[in-house]
Amino acid sequence: MNRLSAIRPVLLVTAPFLLALGLVLPLIRFEKLWFFDETPSLLEIVASLWNGGDAALAALVALVSIVLPVLKMIGIAAESMAAGGTGGLFYRNVVPHLSKWSMMDVLLVAIVIAAAKTTGLANAFTQPGLWCYAASAMISGLLHSLKGNASGPK
Repeated sequence: MNRLSAIRPVLLVTAPFLLALGLVLPLIRFEKLWFFDETPSLLEIVASLWNGGDAALAALVALVSIVLPVLKMIGIAAESMAAGGTGGLFYRNVVPHLSKWSMMDVLLVAIVIAAAKTTGLANAFTQPGLWCYAASAMISGLLHSLKGNASGPK
């Protein structure tokens, strides 16, 4: 496990960088679907929901897609930087629950793509934002498991 722990600093920088890219880069591209933006980003989707009068849905998407991943990364980074890496209350009790929501947006976009293709409403294609977001979620999950293995019983 020592080799994986050696890349922790790189992963601690890479995960938030990829999350930021996942929030601002286009997630999906629609062709032939006149009532959607052609290539919306996650932030544009939240803003569109908010401006369209769907404040509750916009708040839910923002919470699960933006706030929870950021909190998870802050918790992982804080625990990684803590002396001794003992694992505080936030890390032991909150981060595991946040991890359960990590890939929800990626799955939702996949469902939208599948629905668009199978109904014939549009051709839908993944864009770099989705891949950056997914990579960020996977890296933060890896960081969480590295921390768990490092502090757990041997």
